[in-house]
Amino acid sequence: MNKTLRLMVLAVFAVCCPLLTPSRGVALDLHGFLQGNYSARITGDGPPKENGTDYLLSEERFQLKVSETSKDGSASFFLKTDFFHDGVDEESDVEVREGYIDYTKGRIDLRLGRQIITWGTGDLLFINDVFPKDYEAFYSGRPLEYLKAPVDGLKVGISSDIASLEIVAIPTFEPNRLPGADRFYLYVPFPSVTNRNTERPDERIGDTELAMRVYRYIGSYDLSLYASRGFSRMPNMKADSMTSPTTVTSFYPGLSVYGASISGSALGGIGNIEGGYYDSRDDRGGTDPTIENSKWKFLAGYRKELGTDFTAGIQYYVERMDDYGEYEKNLPAGFPKEDKVRDYAALRLTKILLYQTMRFSFFGMYSPSDEDYLINSEASYKLTDELSVTGGGNIFGGKEDFTQFGQLDKNDNLYANLRYEF
Repeated sequence: MNKTLRLMVLAVFAVCCPLLTPSRGVALDLHGFLQGNYSARITGDGPPKENGTDYLLSEERFQLKVSETSKDGSASFFLKTDFFHDGVDEESDVEVREGYIDYTKGRIDLRLGRQIITWGTGDLLFINDVFPKDYEAFYSGRPLEYLKAPVDGLKVGISSDIASLEIVAIPTFEPNRLPGADRFYLYVPFPSVTNRNTERPDERIGDTELAMRVYRYIGSYDLSLYASRGFSRMPNMKADSMTSPTTVTSFYPGLSVYGASISGSALGGIGNIEGGYYDSRDDRGGTDPTIENSKWKFLAGYRKELGTDFTAGIQYYVERMDDYGEYEKNLPAGFPKEDKVRDYAALRLTKILLYQTMRFSFFGMYSPSDEDYLINSEASYKLTDELSVTGGGNIFGGKEDFTQFGQLDKNDNLYANLRYEF
């Protein structure tokens, strides 16, 4: 976290704290938690670097949430800030998870600031949710809430009797947060090249990311249409030479996404269907091997309560690459080749026991095309209304060491956290 942002956080707290005094007649809404979170690799492969550690996560985190609403209810602010110590890197820092101002006027809602936005219908499978994710947090055993990363921007909501509209503008690009090679075993193209750079989209008005969602309920069904123009959240990679590279650069090409989703009651449960087209603006012909081709993506899911406090959900995801012939023709020799059609099947099971105080969950995902998999299993127990303990594990595997989960094969881990909420 840079110095300017730290000063902003301190300034907000300096302003807010005096408002807590009785003389002001104002009481801010304060909540948060104190948490210890730890996870360790259990594969026996040792650290990925000589001076590394088997621990993927060793941290203490204090989160403070502050909110207040005006007397007429038209304006409010919300601030969620994490203060944490990272025992793996031996560093302490501050992260503003959310910090925004809301204003409502008639049928218009405005939200300005740092915020977390969730669109789409998938469970850990994303198509029209084009906002950044923190995969390192998820793979290392942080609570699921940390999978979504925040963005800085403006969200405008407009409601009407026909349909509702959300428009999002993000002036500064935020990529996905991916596992780092200092803690995780990963597939690294051009492993002998040490000169590595990153190019991010320019912070110019023309590079502002825009996203729109139009939605309405038709009976018991939620129908949404999506469109966005921005950049790939996943880095693409290019080298100064494909045969004898000395420099490798990660970059984020232009990407537009158009899609739709529908969810609602079906066969005694909840069903969802979602689709989208990923328009690779910088390589629409598919001739550049350093940029992902345009793709069609589809997802179908269904979840149902099978017994008292026992829920099962299934999902099937498939994507198809455009201009596959050009992709094959231009792929450099020796590079791993992606299939024209890739798919994933996922299963989630959830059981709640002991008067809602104990929760067991299982999530498994398998790709028939890539022949790799992810298994996440977790149990949590509320010791009191404020104190809870959670334990779980992540298991990865695959036939090849370059697929999404196959490259993580040596990173199986167990994690545990203890949280006190107030």
